[in-house]
Amino acid sequence: MADPAQPIHHHIIDIIRKKRDGHELNAPEIEFVVNAAARHSDPDATQPATEAQLAAWLMTVLLRGLTAAELHALTKAMRFSGEVFDPSPLGKFAIDKHSTGGVGDSTSFIVAPIAAAAGLSVPMISGRALGHTGGTLDKLDSIPGYRSNLSLAEMFRALEQNGAFIVSQTKALVPADRVLYALRDHTGTVESPYLICASIMSKKLAAGLNGLVLDVKTGSGAFLKSEEEGLYLASLMVRTGEASGTRTVAVLTDMNQPLGRFAGNWVEIWEAVDVLSGKRHPLCEDILQISLTLAGWMLHLGDKAPTPAAGYDLAQDLLTSGAALTKFKQMIAAQGGDAGVFDDPGAFHTPAATKTIFARSSGYLSAIDTEKVGWAVQRLGAGREKAAEPVDAYAGIEMHVKLGDHIEPGQPLITMFAADPERLAEPEALLYEAIAIADEPSTVPRLIYECVTVENADRFSIP
Repeated sequence: MADPAQPIHHHIIDIIRKKRDGHELNAPEIEFVVNAAARHSDPDATQPATEAQLAAWLMTVLLRGLTAAELHALTKAMRFSGEVFDPSPLGKFAIDKHSTGGVGDSTSFIVAPIAAAAGLSVPMISGRALGHTGGTLDKLDSIPGYRSNLSLAEMFRALEQNGAFIVSQTKALVPADRVLYALRDHTGTVESPYLICASIMSKKLAAGLNGLVLDVKTGSGAFLKSEEEGLYLASLMVRTGEASGTRTVAVLTDMNQPLGRFAGNWVEIWEAVDVLSGKRHPLCEDILQISLTLAGWMLHLGDKAPTPAAGYDLAQDLLTSGAALTKFKQMIAAQGGDAGVFDDPGAFHTPAATKTIFARSSGYLSAIDTEKVGWAVQRLGAGREKAAEPVDAYAGIEMHVKLGDHIEPGQPLITMFAADPERLAEPEALLYEAIAIADEPSTVPRLIYECVTVENADRFSIP
């Protein structure tokens, strides 16, 4: 009989085999994998795991899934794989918003300053481009001087001064996710709802949040395409957040076409600044409505509004008054960014190569393969194919049409931006493949499908 006082020694290969064969991993086994990921680049680690071994474990999770106990253990181990941030000394309700990933999704730059302007703390830890979707940090890094890599002390000062920050994971903050996140992007394991949940929730919970509002995407441009898959992921995250003591709500939103007018890096900052400035471009109405809905829930959870609807109205007031724009500029300046570029964001957009694609037939814009659009944006230079690969600040696209629009031959559909004309050919082909024009109009998907809360999450808990 084994001595219970003796530590149990785990081996990564045994854990991979166990999960591969469909058995449930216990919490110490999951902690071992997470710690191995966190120590991946540590030369003094006694039992480091290779990238191949971590990739193999990720693939077993994609194929076998996780039980509720395994998911809880994974999220907890990742959350505490390094340091954690504590905003509680400020005495404010700390809340954040997170999107599961989309194309043209610039809502973070709108909702964070709205919530901060209402008196909430918004400690936002974000990620970089993943797969075909854009990265919040890559977009912010297009602002001259902006620093996304702050120490915990710098984060606290920024939150104390401005009520919000948007930063990257440090090497000390959720280090396991930093390694696993990058591996998922080039091992074909991005789409696992369990890995998505653990990645998002570990980062968010490590920020010491009291509340969290999740924007869960569904449709052709989402990682999880069907409404059922999106609702399942939403239920996983809501239950994970609530089990950890964080008030959590998920809003299921449409990703069957790029949001707003732009998709890329600087162009999405430009779009967000326009919305914050009260400039109502017709193609940005969806960005505005989703932002106000998410901000409304944040204000409600933070006790700034009695209902989400009242929160929506308050968010609109903070936008209209200019308070949110002022807060955004303060946040950017506090992190070293040159807020002067927002005086004329269109003039700052200087791509070296530009090309527009035009309609080849008449009819109605009936469908957009938004994932292909996302890959086109990535291959223009806005995303990366390998971890740590640089991205182009000016790469991206401008949409000229929306689903349901009537199209005439020769009408501009999409304009591409890149640093090199040679980068335009493949994205151009992808964009033409992504656009479907039909003789008859089709039903345009609704923008917001469902709100998942702790009260109704169990309805959506079956994958």
